[in-house]
Amino acid sequence: MKKIFLLTAIIFTFGFGASAQKFAYVNTDYILDNIPEYADALAQLDELSIQWQKEIEVKFAEIDKMYKNFQNEAVLLPEDMKKKREDDIIRKEKEGKDLQKKRFGKEGDLFKKRQELIKPIQEKVYNAIEEIATAENYAVVYDKASNATLIYTNPKFDISEQVLDKLGYTYKPQQPVKGKK
Repeated sequence: MKKIFLLTAIIFTFGFGASAQKFAYVNTDYILDNIPEYADALAQLDELSIQWQKEIEVKFAEIDKMYKNFQNEAVLLPEDMKKKREDDIIRKEKEGKDLQKKRFGKEGDLFKKRQELIKPIQEKVYNAIEEIATAENYAVVYDKASNATLIYTNPKFDISEQVLDKLGYTYKPQQPVKGKK
């Protein structure tokens, strides 16, 4: 990773050095830590996460109780009742896992709430970085907080279409997307 970063830095230094391009960096962790709305959003997410985790724990405690009761009574139950109870336990376990996935899964409620609360703040930060970079004529802005991730690049330094031309591919010209990362 360090070798790739060093190689990239050398290429940028020598490649853009002759035309004296300007580079800058930001520390998004520092910026976000100093935005009260961000701290409020994180607190709200933590509160929801705790609430939903308790809801799931109650569900699984109920399942555990059903299973223990079944084990204690299994010898006395007829086969059809055993099967019914086993099916009930399996159904409840599936409901519990589905609830867990719904709340904490990849596209779950916590993810959606994070997008709702955090994304607008991140977009405001990005837009401010973009405005400063444009005004100060920075070619690239690195994010110090995330190991030199490119936050903003000036579209006039994008050679993607030139590469496609050289390779002989046809393409639709890129449309600048405001606020897209």
